[in-house]
Amino acid sequence: MPLAPEGKTETITEYAVNDGDTGSPEVQIALLTERIKALTDHLRSFPKDNHSRRGLLKLVGQRRRLLAYLLKKDNTRYRAVIGRLGLRR
Repeated sequence: MPLAPEGKTETITEYAVNDGDTGSPEVQIALLTERIKALTDHLRSFPKDNHSRRGLLKLVGQRRRLLAYLLKKDNTRYRAVIGRLGLRR
């Protein structure tokens, strides 16, 4: 499920490291988290939607890999991102 354009730009500006930043790990993790939340809500309404469940698992794995990369590169940025997003790790 795609995010609404205004919600996406709001998330990008909130988590961007520099102006015009869309590719930093923080922004990517925040966008993935929003998509994961939307898919989780969808699956609560439609529990038999296995195609969306597979997409959700792919998104969670991608977010996990980005978090592992950020942890390896910069621990303080990693701690800041999981603190702001309220993720357990």
